[in-house]
Amino acid sequence: LKTFSPAPSSRTHYPLHSFCACVRAPPSSRGAMDSKEAQSQIAQMISFIAAEAADKANEIQKKGEEEFSIEVHRLITEQKEKVRQGYEKKVKQIETKYAIARSMAINKQRLEKIKARQEVMHKIENDARAKLVSEAQAPAFVTKLIVQGLLMLLEDSVTVRCRQSDVALVKGCLAGAQDEYSKLIKKETGAEKKCVLVIDTEFLPPAPVSGKEGASCLGG
Repeated sequence: LKTFSPAPSSRTHYPLHSFCACVRAPPSSRGAMDSKEAQSQIAQMISFIAAEAADKANEIQKKGEEEFSIEVHRLITEQKEKVRQGYEKKVKQIETKYAIARSMAINKQRLEKIKARQEVMHKIENDARAKLVSEAQAPAFVTKLIVQGLLMLLEDSVTVRCRQSDVALVKGCLAGAQDEYSKLIKKETGAEKKCVLVIDTEFLPPAPVSGKEGASCLGG
């Protein structure tokens, strides 16, 4: 460095290099300060990054826990719904099976009752048929049948139709039927009423013959 002299003055002047030497810090001391500052800044940055990382990790963990809780709740809800649907399906199956069994039992009982009723009716029919066959030729029975017909008609004159083979039997019952009819009317109503009975000239079909088709009349 060169020195220069300013304008004359009363002050004392020193060379420039001497001044610079006074204010400039020694190189070794300045380097040590820069190293400490760098270390401090690095430590601050590391601390900041670690804090940010910790916050981010906490945020990720919290979000993961929330998603895990939501997923667990969803799975539990789905499983509950599956269990409920399976239970309802089994209940419906049991109810359907019970309804079918109950219906079958009722139908079976109804069929048994119908069968029993039919058996009783057939027995009554067979018994009545046998009794009719045995009493068809009894004058008292024929007289009662004629009287029942007269009570239903309440006419003054009635024509009785029978099989040709039973004409003699029916003729023998007409007088008794007339008298019985008059007595019943007198007893029930107090009125005097008579009915004239005659045999029809047209006859009922004859009794059934085995192996022969056509109209027939079993009884009188």
